[in-house]
Amino acid sequence: MARTTGGLYAMGGILGTTLSILMPHDGPGNRGVVAVAAFGAICFGAGLAVLGDRVRPRTHQVLVGVGTILITIACHQSTSPIAALALASFYVFAACDASFFFSWLNASVQIVFAVVCCMGVLLARGDLPWWAGLVPAGVTVAVGGVVGVLARLASDADIDSLTGLLNRRGFDRMLHLELARATRTGQRPALILFDLDRFKSVNDELGHRSGDAVLQKVADEWQQMLGGNRILARYGGDEFALLLPDMSEQAAITLADDMRERIALGCSAGVTSWQPGESGSFLVSRADVGLYRAKQAGRNRTVLESSRRPPLAVELVEAIARETLDVHYQPIVSLTDGGATIGVEALVRWTSVTQPSVTTQEVVRVAEENGLIANLDRFVLYRACRDGLELQAALPDRPLILNVNVSGLELVEKDYVGRIDEVLRATGWPAAQLVLEVTESVLDVNTPTAIANLGELRARGVRIAIDDFGTGYSSLSRLKTLPTDFLKLDGSFITSITSEGEAPPLLEVIALLSVSLGLPVIAEGVENQFQAAVLSSLGYSLAQGYYYCNPQPVKALVERLSKEAAASQRSAARGLIEHS
Repeated sequence: MARTTGGLYAMGGILGTTLSILMPHDGPGNRGVVAVAAFGAICFGAGLAVLGDRVRPRTHQVLVGVGTILITIACHQSTSPIAALALASFYVFAACDASFFFSWLNASVQIVFAVVCCMGVLLARGDLPWWAGLVPAGVTVAVGGVVGVLARLASDADIDSLTGLLNRRGFDRMLHLELARATRTGQRPALILFDLDRFKSVNDELGHRSGDAVLQKVADEWQQMLGGNRILARYGGDEFALLLPDMSEQAAITLADDMRERIALGCSAGVTSWQPGESGSFLVSRADVGLYRAKQAGRNRTVLESSRRPPLAVELVEAIARETLDVHYQPIVSLTDGGATIGVEALVRWTSVTQPSVTTQEVVRVAEENGLIANLDRFVLYRACRDGLELQAALPDRPLILNVNVSGLELVEKDYVGRIDEVLRATGWPAAQLVLEVTESVLDVNTPTAIANLGELRARGVRIAIDDFGTGYSSLSRLKTLPTDFLKLDGSFITSITSEGEAPPLLEVIALLSVSLGLPVIAEGVENQFQAAVLSSLGYSLAQGYYYCNPQPVKALVERLSKEAAASQRSAARGLIEHS
């Protein structure tokens, strides 16, 4: 808002300066005054560009009036009646600015003031007929009115037609304004994201008309219980957003619970609060993490994703920034080729000062809960692709696949594919040798955006593995539709293999399923020779676990792979000698 006004000030100042140079030297006015007024307008414009959203609305109205006064001074001091008429056209700037940003009442006051100044100053000059100001005054009114109408039509695009609430576009705009106000006032806004549980079944079983009625009912109920300056929006589909300009996290949790109880349908909610300096998109993403955790925890509950990070999260931020994390690699071997290494899985490792025993799973959890997962995933992927080149050089006789785990929170980001492309370009690692591991539960609960991102990555040559396969409840029915190249069998199935009995029947079924679907299975958690032999006898082709090798730093694994490559070359040489 203020920057737009600053741009109009700057444009008027530049044009005014140009006219002050071109107008005649002799005349009834003073070219120097015109130049000073123009220079002042340029300075105002620069100041507004710097201040931006910190300018208060009332100050903004005053600044538009000041602009009108500067135009009037320039018109009066113009040394030429033609130049005066040219300068009078600048009143349109004031009218457009007021009509676009102010209410009809305040905009009308500004336009009337501009028209009075226009007519009055041109009449007061004495070298123009009384009717000379009619055209610039009429154009000012007409343009100002049209801009006002168009601005209000555009604002209607911020409204959801079904519920009458703000839509996502309108909410994002209001969020931007509220955070700018909070920066000035020191307030701490809170944000709640709601998602109606099992809403899809309402649409599927009762029809979309019934679904629309549910959304309208929810919006009406919540609008009735909310008051004051609380901003409620339908954020998309069955998701609602509530911005609370100044409320503590605990009070927001209480309000979210009250709102969930107000409606008959189950509802999950994620709550967070704003920290100075954070962007609106970051605030929404943190609330979305809370909502995701609420749904993962069983739905119909409220989860706080606090903006006050715990000490471990603060330490993790510094570790990612300073790149003091490490990545270890565990080999994936071929059971049909004597245990030859065909790939590695990248696993993040971190020795925390405050919690030295923190596990990889805990690191990922802390990252997801504190909005750090994007940076953590990017760090691991980049380091893995870079180290992969060194590992591949140690094993030149076969292409090495590189498995990297992906967070479900990252998969739903629209720019996720672009991030992968960027890392592959920067490191030079081939897309065809990258495998992204996604947990089965993520593919079941996440939005179609995740599936679309995985499909696009597969089209680029990247392969997808379903991690922890068998621990979810819907993958068996969806394997044909999911973008999948590998299944990683959860280690809990492998621990059921004991020397005391036959192989568990479920392992045989999964082996047959993988063959029929053409999806290789990587058996995780192999810890002894007997388990490896049973898996091989059942037809499993790939395995991973401590029996073969524990996760190792890149240097240690390079040495191991170099020895494996040398042994493979010696074996091949012996084969040639025997056949010759």
